[in-house]
Amino acid sequence: MIFPTRRGQRGLSVLLNLVIAIAIGHPTTAPATAHSPDPSLGSGTFPQDGILKYDWRTGAVPPAPIRVAVNAAAADVEATRASRAALFAFDAAGTNPIGYGTGTCGVNGLACFTRNAPDGFTMWFREHGRVFDWGTLKWCQMYTSAPNGCYDAETVALDEFGHIEGLGHHVNFADERDYTDAVVQTFSRTKPREGYNMHVLGVCDVAQLQVRYDTGHASFPYSTCLDLPTKLSLSGNDTTLPYGGTETFTAFLEILTDTDYGRLSGNPVSRRTIRLQRRPPGGTTWTTIATMPYTTPTGTYASALRLYGSAEFRAVFSTPTNEGLRGDVSPTVSVTVAPCSGTHCPMPVIGR
Repeated sequence: MIFPTRRGQRGLSVLLNLVIAIAIGHPTTAPATAHSPDPSLGSGTFPQDGILKYDWRTGAVPPAPIRVAVNAAAADVEATRASRAALFAFDAAGTNPIGYGTGTCGVNGLACFTRNAPDGFTMWFREHGRVFDWGTLKWCQMYTSAPNGCYDAETVALDEFGHIEGLGHHVNFADERDYTDAVVQTFSRTKPREGYNMHVLGVCDVAQLQVRYDTGHASFPYSTCLDLPTKLSLSGNDTTLPYGGTETFTAFLEILTDTDYGRLSGNPVSRRTIRLQRRPPGGTTWTTIATMPYTTPTGTYASALRLYGSAEFRAVFSTPTNEGLRGDVSPTVSVTVAPCSGTHCPMPVIGR
């Protein structure tokens, strides 16, 4: 469910949690701090990449502009989910009704939903022109030229689709400077306030969708609203080599295993930058000697080097700035190289 802007709406957060608890049979949960993934409604998921087909409720069909907005919001989910969350599609034979009118949205709700994962959902929109105690509901889509103070139906529908996927309302900083990090909000904004017409899932919406449904591929980026520890390992094909022998180093990068990370727990992480570093035995200074190409199986990186002296090696994954992963450094691998013998050894340096 989504409510009007905060102005004149005291106490609606408490009412919201009660209404959602009644609608889905499970209370919401919320993180302790702001700017984290949206809370999870915690009541099951739909099939990964499943298609939830909806139709307009008999006797309560939304007007054409609202139908267009709902269909656009369904497309917004597909375009911006960055995960394997369920998809939504209109189908005249769809079993999930979306209605318009008085509905079941409580006292102050602009729109509302029910979800019964993995089986289905419903959605309602309050009618344009409905008089609330805070004023008259205006849907921007119902005007040729939308006036200030109207609500964007596509944004509100996207919010409701987020709830249906299992997202609770984002917890904002006190000054709401992170409002546009999520479209799934307790309070909707009206034109022309920033975020009133968001047509993309925000990074903190995506973060919880990734936790609940996984990313589409090991190479895909993780939302910057996440902070996932990684584990980087390194191994060599031999601990002792002849002079000039070839050592193949293999690194493996994965998300740390923890039930708190949902479907992301233990995920292999591919196509990132992994650096191989070397230092002399017992030394303190590491030198980067290679960037390890990714290979198979997923999450694996490998480099082959000819070695002419004993050394210690490690792999390094630096914390990226464009996704929600923490960097890690592998344990050290020591390789002992035998002294050179024979006619092709380097000449010793005399007089030093």
